[in-house]
Amino acid sequence: MTTAKLSEIADFLKNHDNYDILTHRYPDGDTLGSAFALCRILRNMGKRANVIVNGTLSRKMEFLKEALPELDFECETVVSVDVASAQLLGDLREKYEGRVNVSIDHHEMNTPFADMTYENPKAASNCENIFSLSKIMGVTLDKLTADCIYTGMCTDTGCFKFSNVTADTLRMAAELVDLGCDHARINREMCDTKSVARIKIEQQVLNSLTLHCDNKIAVVHTTMQMEKESGADDGDLDGIANISRQIEGVYIGVTVKEKEEKTFRVSLRTNHGVNAAEICRQFGGGGHAAAAGCTLYGSLEDVKQKVVAACEKALETEYCS
Repeated sequence: MTTAKLSEIADFLKNHDNYDILTHRYPDGDTLGSAFALCRILRNMGKRANVIVNGTLSRKMEFLKEALPELDFECETVVSVDVASAQLLGDLREKYEGRVNVSIDHHEMNTPFADMTYENPKAASNCENIFSLSKIMGVTLDKLTADCIYTGMCTDTGCFKFSNVTADTLRMAAELVDLGCDHARINREMCDTKSVARIKIEQQVLNSLTLHCDNKIAVVHTTMQMEKESGADDGDLDGIANISRQIEGVYIGVTVKEKEEKTFRVSLRTNHGVNAAEICRQFGGGGHAAAAGCTLYGSLEDVKQKVVAACEKALETEYCS
């Protein structure tokens, strides 16, 4: 396992073929945008590539695979995008662990599992890495590829509102607009448009709100029953993790999502310099300083108690009363 420059990744991709491109489990806009953009880039170079979606492709993300039918070939090369550890391969881990040739990622806490890993934590989204890779490979992006990259940039920056946005992020976005990406539609659908099911589950999420540590920690949850009652799917839950962080005075927003019986996906969103990744790392997870996640097992209340205790410790006792 070696750390590679992006130019070395580009050379490798040019010299190989027959790609399976892997996303992380519970796929979001960045891992999906990265995967479908890379798939289009490789196909435009005359290579064969498929995206292996690690979970369900939500309704609002279906446009990413437009005009990209699945090809029939035997996989020879495996690339993961926006996957910080083998654990995040989820159901794909058994088939692909030990076979991943290239990992392209932007998480600060990356646990190498591929033969070659390119890691750039300065990138606000992994799609920025894919954009830079296309430049090195000398590929001119078409409109559909630009849409994929812009989607990942938009979703991982909260429509360019989060502190991870850099001048490079905005320059790349401007170039994607010049290339014809449908930025207004993508911004609207990713950040503003909500389904009826989303509104219904948001009501239940707000009703679940509890505050801790002198209102500096806000905790909400979703359950499979809540999803069933509202008709919400995974796509409707995108952005739910940001709700608790939006409350005035909150340092740590915690969202606990029931994925299976006694299995919960915990998402942390933080303000004021609190390191979300360090908290999640205690539970085998990771991510970024202001946005991270982990998976915990047990009852809903037990999971909440464990996470709140870790958050209180992170804030130190003088913040809590």
